[in-house]
Amino acid sequence: MEAVLAGARDEAIEGVEVVVRPALAASAVDVLAADGYLLGTPVNIGYMSGALKHFFDQIYYPVLEFTVGRPYTLYVHGNSDTTGAVRGVETITTGLRWRRLRDPLTVLGEISAADREACWELGATTAASLMPV
Repeated sequence: MEAVLAGARDEAIEGVEVVVRPALAASAVDVLAADGYLLGTPVNIGYMSGALKHFFDQIYYPVLEFTVGRPYTLYVHGNSDTTGAVRGVETITTGLRWRRLRDPLTVLGEISAADREACWELGATTAASLMPV
C-alpha cells in the first residue's frame, strides 16, 4: 500500500487530494465526495477481504445512481490464485457502473521490487487521471 500511495502522492501530480479510508471506516459519504477510487485488497481464500466486501455492501445502494462513470483501479495481493477476488470486485464495480482505468494489478507471494514499482505506477496513473485539465 505504501508504494501505491507514494505514486498517488507524487509531486508531479497537481490538483488531486489523496484521501485514504480503511474499508471498514469508509462510508457512502466518502464515496460520494471522491472523484475516483483506488481499491486494494488482500486475497483471502480466493476472494476479496471481508472488509472490502463489507465496504461494498454498505455503500452500494446509497451511491448507485450518483457515481456512474467514476474511474477506479484495483490492486490485489495473495499467495495463490487471485481470480475470484478480481472477479468479485469487477462484478460489483460493473453494477455500480464505475469505469475501470486499467487492468487490475495482481501481486502473488513475496512482494518484489518490480511489484513495488508496479504499485507505484498504479497509484500515479490513478491520481494523474484525476488531474484538472
